[in-house]
Amino acid sequence: MSTVAEIDLSTEAKHADVETPLARPVIQLDHIHKIYTMGDVEVHALRGVSLTIREGEFVAIMGASGSGKSTMMNIIGCLDRPSRGAYILDGQDVSELSKDERADIRNRKIGFVFQGFNLLSRTSALENVELPMLYAGVEGAERRRRALDALASVGLAGREQNHPNQLSGGQQQRVAVARALVNQPALILADEPTGNLDSRTSVEVMEIFQRLNREHGITLILVTHEPDIAEYAKRIIVFKDGRIKRDELVADQRDAAEELRNLPEIVDEEED
Repeated sequence: MSTVAEIDLSTEAKHADVETPLARPVIQLDHIHKIYTMGDVEVHALRGVSLTIREGEFVAIMGASGSGKSTMMNIIGCLDRPSRGAYILDGQDVSELSKDERADIRNRKIGFVFQGFNLLSRTSALENVELPMLYAGVEGAERRRRALDALASVGLAGREQNHPNQLSGGQQQRVAVARALVNQPALILADEPTGNLDSRTSVEVMEIFQRLNREHGITLILVTHEPDIAEYAKRIIVFKDGRIKRDELVADQRDAAEELRNLPEIVDEEED
C-alpha cells in the first residue's frame, strides 16, 4: 500500500513536481469561488480555492460527492467559469471568457478522457482520433499522420479501422487517450477514466498515463474517487466542503508497468 507525505502548503515550490521544481505553471487558480443560485438559496460549491499545477506534474483530485471536486474539474476544463477569482491556463487568463471562447480554448489546450469513452459509434478509431483536429482546421494529411502516431503511442497500431463495437473497453479508452493527445494540449484532464474498466484493464490505462507523463512530460490531472487509482499519480489533492483539505506528494508511487509484469495473463475459457 502506498503512502503519502503531506506538503507544506505555505511553500509553493513543494507543490511542483519534485523532479522539475522550476517548471512553468500550467494551471494557476487564485481564490476561486463558485456560487450557484437555486431559487432563493445560494450554494457555495467552491470557497476561495488557490492552486498551482506545473508542467509535467501528474495530479489526482479526490473528494466525496458535494466536496467541490466536480465543480473544480469543470472550471479547470473550461466547461464552466468561476463566480470570483482568477484562472490562468497555460499563461492565458480564461476566467471571463465567453462560452464560445472557452470551447476554443478546450479544443486547443485541453485533452479530455471520460469514464464513458465518448466515442462516435459509427466511426473508426482513426476518425475518432482525427475529430479534434478537424475542429481545429488541421489539414487532412497532417490529421492522419498525427492520429496514426497517437494510436501507435497507446498500443493500437493495426486497429485504426476498427469501430468502437469491435474494440474492448480498454481499447476504447486507449482510443480516447489518443484523441486527447492529438492537438498537443497543455494538459490532459481524465475524469474517472477507469470507472468502467476491470482491474487489469485499469492498470493498463494507468500504465499509459504514467508513460506519457514520464517519457513525454505531459501534464495530467486525474479525477477519481478510488484511492488506489490516485496512488499512480505523483500528487494527490483532496477536496472537502469546497476547499482543499489536503495536498500531498505520493511518497511511494505505484508503478503500473511493474504491476502489469506481475499480473497473470487472462485466459478465456473455451466454450463447450
